[in-house]
Amino acid sequence: MPPQGDRRHSPRVELYQRIVAAIDDGTFPPGAKLPSEPALAAQLGISRPALREVLILLQEDGVITRRQGSGSTVNQPPPPPGLERLLPVEALLGAGDVRCRRLAVEWEEPTDFSGYHLRLAPSARTCFWETVVEADGVPACFAHEWSADEATLRAVDPSLVTVLDVPSTASAPPTTMLAAFLASAAHLAMTARSTLGATTLGKERGEAISRPPEAPALLITQTVSALGQPLLAAKYLFPAGSPLLYLTPRR
Repeated sequence: MPPQGDRRHSPRVELYQRIVAAIDDGTFPPGAKLPSEPALAAQLGISRPALREVLILLQEDGVITRRQGSGSTVNQPPPPPGLERLLPVEALLGAGDVRCRRLAVEWEEPTDFSGYHLRLAPSARTCFWETVVEADGVPACFAHEWSADEATLRAVDPSLVTVLDVPSTASAPPTTMLAAFLASAAHLAMTARSTLGATTLGKERGEAISRPPEAPALLITQTVSALGQPLLAAKYLFPAGSPLLYLTPRR
């Protein structure tokens, strides 16, 4: 179960967010070089070792490119709201051996996050899935996904309820909830709103993949809707070092 409410961010995560925000607002536009490490550390009011840690993470996440002797260059701004095409995590992680491992499935009362994004009443019930998505045998993403309440799902398409209760088998291995929704109701014109940020793994997720709880992670939050109704709310956490995401531009 993911913790409810907001978790205080570490200084490293906050620094990551400050630099990404500066890229997003045009302070450091695509193709521009970041100031030298001494100059940038002084500008941000932090130590050079702390800055160097975050620059390494930004490079791992594909935000910047660092080259010895030539500094750091901005690759591209963070994705705009809404990933360019609505694709499940399994497709975003590329063409390698991508598999899902389910950690939790249960119907529960809304959390602050799911209640807000899915417009759920406090008495409603939402189906929660926690899934680890592995790329070539290495944990690449924690998927925390919540469905709309059963009445909303049935009103949009009854098959959306059906897939929530289907157990995983050898012939039907586990997937993310979004992948299941897209496969069961392919005729629906589903759209999404997404945001990009940073967080840390936390104790439970860190233990699941033998990483420290303070390990940084890229965070994508997403709300998927159809026919004017939110159907799914999700948090996708990609630990530092995960494969780059493959996004297909809108046509």
